[in-house]
Amino acid sequence: MRARRINTVLGGAAVLALALTACGTADVGDTGGEDGGNGDGDTITIGVKYDQPGLGLDEGGTPVGFDVDVATYIAEELGYSADQIEWTEAASANRESFLQQGTVDMIIATYSITDERRQVVDFAGPYYVAQQDILTQADNSDISGPEDLDGNVLCSASGSRSAHNITDDMEIGAELREAGNYSECLELLGNGTVDAVTTDNTILAGFAAQNPDDFRMVNNAFGEEKYGVGLPAGSTERCEEINAAITKMWDDGAATEYLENAFGATDFAFEEEVPELDTCA
Repeated sequence: MRARRINTVLGGAAVLALALTACGTADVGDTGGEDGGNGDGDTITIGVKYDQPGLGLDEGGTPVGFDVDVATYIAEELGYSADQIEWTEAASANRESFLQQGTVDMIIATYSITDERRQVVDFAGPYYVAQQDILTQADNSDISGPEDLDGNVLCSASGSRSAHNITDDMEIGAELREAGNYSECLELLGNGTVDAVTTDNTILAGFAAQNPDDFRMVNNAFGEEKYGVGLPAGSTERCEEINAAITKMWDDGAATEYLENAFGATDFAFEEEVPELDTCA
């Protein structure tokens, strides 16, 4: 897969201004779509993040970012106009329960496809393949990769597997501190409570661009995070419809446009080719 790197780094205001030009800016609505996502003229409820610059950020009652744009495109391919989308916040810790309880019809919120999650929910996609990276304070030159986290305090959001990829899978002796979301991790990093934050490079790029004087992305990516569209269990037909929409989104150039809007002002090398889609089960 090709990747594009754009070296001009702008401040947070410019990144947000770019994000506001993107599609998918319907007002945030209440939860609970009326028709369960049948595309018959009612509404569809989609869970996105509200605290991730470049991906899903609540700007004055309107979510903006790459995931929001992808969600809007998919919804329109399913027969919903942008004003028929009801947005709700889907934090990492409540994504499975939202799908199981019918709070949302789908979730597009940096939701990595894993075998463990597939036991309780279905996934379409992936619509993008990210990698994991590390964010530190801007003046911290001691951490350049996961191996340097031994003995340091590492933050990740509750419900995310990112930190465990380092402490469990890579067996690196970092002390794990979980927070409610990544905004809380950034607060802890800023006040020195933790030494580093780890998650997908897309998420970290957005935060680094907002706060270039405070935070530094290590830019030493590892692992693979396949972003899927979370669906209630048993959604095989809907999964196939969404996979067709994802393919079209990449073929017509919309996906690359959304990535440019979200990350074009950062030093982040985003992928530019359609991911290999998983089979709908």
